[in-house]
Amino acid sequence: MAVSMRKRLMQELGELRYLPTGKRIRARSGDRVVADSLGAVLVWEPRRVVPVYAVPIRDVHGTLSPAAGGEGTQMPVYLDEQAGPALGPGVGFVAHTCHGTALDIVTDDAVYPGAAFRPADEVLSKLVLLDSEAFDWWEEDEPILGHPRDPFHRVDVRRSSRRVRMEIEGLVLAESDRPSVVFETLLPVTRFYLPREDVRVPLVPTATRSYCPYKGAASYYSVDGVGEVGTDVAWSYEMPLPDCPQIAGLVAFYQERLDVSVDGAPIERPRTPWSEVG
Repeated sequence: MAVSMRKRLMQELGELRYLPTGKRIRARSGDRVVADSLGAVLVWEPRRVVPVYAVPIRDVHGTLSPAAGGEGTQMPVYLDEQAGPALGPGVGFVAHTCHGTALDIVTDDAVYPGAAFRPADEVLSKLVLLDSEAFDWWEEDEPILGHPRDPFHRVDVRRSSRRVRMEIEGLVLAESDRPSVVFETLLPVTRFYLPREDVRVPLVPTATRSYCPYKGAASYYSVDGVGEVGTDVAWSYEMPLPDCPQIAGLVAFYQERLDVSVDGAPIERPRTPWSEVG
């Protein structure tokens, strides 16, 4: 009997997963090297959809001491209805989903509270997981922004002639028959990136910024006159990473908040952390 790859991958979501990276990994804070390792491992805690770096304890340049407990901001991602909510990049590092010990990293002149975690797992017991947001990161001699890249995550961009129409309460925001369609592994939504010329309403730049390790730095826009749902409803990658040059300058919308049709047929609003405003 054929096996659905999506279903098979979802079955593993609740497990503590790891993969040696083979790369030299360094964590820095300003000029201070906090960790430098040739034995780094990517680790996904249960229900986490993005990995963090873990390094052997000996490769941490500081003292590890027990940390006070805490909870991260919950931002569930619904990748599969049967699998239930997963934990996306918006969930803080301190919200651990496996047994272990939260640790502070103490150096001669700084303390990084809760920036490390030692899992109570036989295979990973000699490693500590490190908070992606607490440090600046290098893989070999190249800086890495955001969370580590998942080697099982793929981003494909394809030009299309499908006609895409996006509306809010009957107001047409954009309509295009030349979208670039972005497919990302296991994400519950296919994104349509549209030429600015095909956007029918003024886009108001906001101060909101985000960073995707696969696509780069995004700038956000609001649409006036449609209420709160129009806040930061669109974004663009002006200078995307080399992996996705095709989307440079194109505009994407949160389809979760809009009425979207493709070739005249309405599509269901996906359920993601961005379905709600604020």
